[in-house]
Amino acid sequence: MLLFDSLKDSRIRIFLFVSIALLMLAAPFTVAQKHKPKTRAAAEPAEKSSATAKRDRDAAIIEIVKDVSPQHARQIDEKLVSFGTRSTLSVNNPGAATASQGIVAARNWIKSEFERISSDCNGCLEVKTDTFIEQPKGPKDRIKQPTEIQNIYAILKGTDPAQAKRIYLVTGHYDSRNSSNENSTDPAPGANDDGSGTTVSLECARVLSKHKFPATIIFLTVAGEEQGLNGSTHFAKMAKEQGWQLEGVLNNDIVGGNRTPGDTAQNNNWVRVFSEGIPAAASDADIKRIRNLGGENDSSSRELARYIHSVGETYDFGAFTPKLIFRRDRYLRGGDHSAFNEQGFAAVRFTEYREDYNHQHQNVRTENGIEYGDLPKFVDFDYVANVARLNAATLASLASSPAPPSDVHLLTKQLENDSKIEWKPAPGATAYEVLWRKTTDADFPEENLLRTAEPKVDFPDSKDNVIFGVRSVDAKGHRSLMVIPEPER
Repeated sequence: MLLFDSLKDSRIRIFLFVSIALLMLAAPFTVAQKHKPKTRAAAEPAEKSSATAKRDRDAAIIEIVKDVSPQHARQIDEKLVSFGTRSTLSVNNPGAATASQGIVAARNWIKSEFERISSDCNGCLEVKTDTFIEQPKGPKDRIKQPTEIQNIYAILKGTDPAQAKRIYLVTGHYDSRNSSNENSTDPAPGANDDGSGTTVSLECARVLSKHKFPATIIFLTVAGEEQGLNGSTHFAKMAKEQGWQLEGVLNNDIVGGNRTPGDTAQNNNWVRVFSEGIPAAASDADIKRIRNLGGENDSSSRELARYIHSVGETYDFGAFTPKLIFRRDRYLRGGDHSAFNEQGFAAVRFTEYREDYNHQHQNVRTENGIEYGDLPKFVDFDYVANVARLNAATLASLASSPAPPSDVHLLTKQLENDSKIEWKPAPGATAYEVLWRKTTDADFPEENLLRTAEPKVDFPDSKDNVIFGVRSVDAKGHRSLMVIPEPER
């Protein structure tokens, strides 16, 4: 203000105001133009950002999110707990085949529940079992004698013949345990570990079976997790051997929140999503390439995790949001997603933000005023419902999307500062989006986005300085998983 008071000539004041205004207008224009590709006829700057992503919300997915019920989640979980123990080893107990308690009774009920859901949608689900005998592998194995393990799953077949071979899967393990792995008779309620994850699979089946999708969705429940991921390992190997095009696996294990009286450290607005960096199935050549290109943060599992985060931003979950954890799993722990990772599939794990170990792998008891045991009273079913909503919305988004672009290549035939990217057209895609981020960034900012109708772009910026990703988009705004370009000479 003092500057302008000292200027007596009004012409000088007008000149300064106009000059400042022009500078302010020029600055953002320069930034916006910086990343325009040379092939401007084929590509245009995207007008959307993460703040406006909700414009692409699918009305059917909004309906799916609203359809998930905390009350129904409670009913499923309490029914699972009613079987007393779901120890994998209880299948060998005397009279297990006809008993009302134990894992056989539990798996029979799960199968009947999938069949009931299918009946409600006029047979839209194909309900199947994957049954095998797990043999002891050595003296330290948690399975000491031949043990029958059964996985139960339901298939919601895709409606588009060209897209139905693409599969997305949600899973949880229905077996439980108490303080001793060998104790297959005493109560092992497993309300949170992993009645909550099994509940998510069943609830997703209920709400998604009311809708149709171009791609296929599988709702899976597995056993043998507590003995060493036996059920999921068998299922993942089967999928690999049969050549399934399994593009994403959502594993839910311990997603019950925590209602322990006096616990103020739990954050029921967050669910952790774990994803591996270097793929477990990577060959030595793959690892060498990843190291050379700085691709440690861009496995297919990590792109799946980023997709889940995007779904969380797009659809309205209130304060609830996924918290991405860029590591394979928690310290000293493992989960069924790892079995799929080992076979080369993209897979992630959902787990509550802060676990209470007094309510995992514990005999039901009270000692020194502390209540132990994995009981429904410690499960927050509003939280379970939120996890189910996020899973269901992610599955629906993936199964509605066009196929991801294939053969995505960053051309490196000669030394140049341009970045030329090419790929093959994807079934169902009407456009493509190319995103980029700094090599030091964890995610792709939505403002760094270009849309093109052609399967190629030519950026004026150096590929050495950024990480690129490409995804397909259909006419309704559904987006595929991101694909990171491979170098091509």
